[in-house]
Amino acid sequence: MTSNDVTVVARRYTPPVPDAAPPSPPARRGYRIEDLAARAGTTVRNVRAYQDRGLLPPPRREGRVGLYDDGHLARLTLVTELLDRGWTLASIGEVMEAWQHGQDLGDLVGLGAAITAPWSDEEPFTLTVDELAERFGGELPGSGVDQAVALGVVELAEDGTVRVLRPRLLEAGTALYRAGIPMELVLDHAESLRRDIDRIAARFVDLAASELFDAVPDPVPPEEVPRLTELVLQLRPLAQKAVDAELAVAMERHVRARLGERIDRVVGAAPDPADDAG
Repeated sequence: MTSNDVTVVARRYTPPVPDAAPPSPPARRGYRIEDLAARAGTTVRNVRAYQDRGLLPPPRREGRVGLYDDGHLARLTLVTELLDRGWTLASIGEVMEAWQHGQDLGDLVGLGAAITAPWSDEEPFTLTVDELAERFGGELPGSGVDQAVALGVVELAEDGTVRVLRPRLLEAGTALYRAGIPMELVLDHAESLRRDIDRIAARFVDLAASELFDAVPDPVPPEEVPRLTELVLQLRPLAQKAVDAELAVAMERHVRARLGERIDRVVGAAPDPADDAG
């Protein structure tokens, strides 16, 4: 997600999103709970759950009937959309609380969007089992599929097709297999690589958390929220550049150390063109 994407998300939640505060005058539009849920694309059960957690204020009462207004609808729509974007109810509650204490809602949602948005731009696609097997010479052992599913490279759909979630990993694995490396070794290598990369990612995030986020006073000053959003957006390109640079140097070093002698042996075993000419 880029800074422009975050801006688009944030603008959707910038006032005039109404704050459902004191009880409304009777002249305002009123929704029964089932009507409110339907308009927001959720369920009555969810509305009650959000209200119990303090994400929605209680309705105004007209006799024994509870009526919700457009402020409730705006809040409920915000909650459901943030849930769809991967936010937790606890995180949404923190945003609502900060909003009520004067924080800019657009900035808060922009920060949340930067944190929760997918960092990968890979586009999943679907294959039949036979098409997947063709990539591996027609051989597709069940254990290999199970391991690929466990790694999150593919998932098996109910209709029997295979959803490829990590196309680049599948492409790399296919190339290694076709080069002659057994599938189980390719998958074992992918699993080890996942653990190594996870440790690298954790180090970058821990550094940002301890040196940048933890240094901000609590409560967070409103002017700090856009700056923190930009820092989160910069993490991915900075981390990727650093890892790419170090990987290039390390690959060069290990290729020379581990393959240099083998390559010399191959070259030395090759026939001399001059001998052929004689």
